[in-house]
Amino acid sequence: VDDMEDKMPKIRVIETRYGMRMPAFVIGTWRMGERAGQKKDEIAAIRLAIDLGVTLIDTAEMYADAETVVGEAIKGRRDGLFIVSKVLPSNASRKGTIQSAERSLKKLGIDCMDLYLLHWEGSYPLEETLEAFESLRAAGKIKHHGVSNFDTRAMADAERLKAGKRIASNQVMYNLGRRGIERSLLPWCREHKVAIMAYSPLDQGSLKSTDALASVARRHNATPQTIAIAWTMRDPWVAS
Repeated sequence: VDDMEDKMPKIRVIETRYGMRMPAFVIGTWRMGERAGQKKDEIAAIRLAIDLGVTLIDTAEMYADAETVVGEAIKGRRDGLFIVSKVLPSNASRKGTIQSAERSLKKLGIDCMDLYLLHWEGSYPLEETLEAFESLRAAGKIKHHGVSNFDTRAMADAERLKAGKRIASNQVMYNLGRRGIERSLLPWCREHKVAIMAYSPLDQGSLKSTDALASVARRHNATPQTIAIAWTMRDPWVAS
């Protein structure tokens, strides 16, 4: 086991403002927890990822029963993991955010989340959600907070709020076929030391392997999918 651990590549860490240190490689859990018959395999997949050195696990209250799947997968293995979940905008009032966090913690079987995100902009004032995040942080139930699916305008608006200046991460779609964040959002996040979490690095399985991608993959004795994910992670501020 020690030899296997020594041979494992070290996963880069992104250091953001306010001291958050986030691993740059992620295992996502969207579409997990939807079918009871697949639960055993999903738990095994997460545990295998942990065995291979993946420490960041991303989930959300919207993802069916994925939080419970994660909770069972990490039981007895919490140390050293970086756990992320998200509150639905429809629950993101001050009181609702705190209640959602409590539910997520219970399903995950942990006392504190490393990062808690607002899944996307909703009808509740962002200031109210951020105040709830601050209360959760003060209570020791989350370490850091952030957002998801925020564009540059939304990030700039959030930055004007007191708790908005503590936003440590923004989770958005980014892959070889969808590079819109490179125009303004990624530069904005770099400038403000906010980490980008890129979801769907393979465009939910629809990313095509071009001749160029296949050629690079052959040179590195890797799959086109591996190269596509590595390309997404090439920026020091992007986790994928």
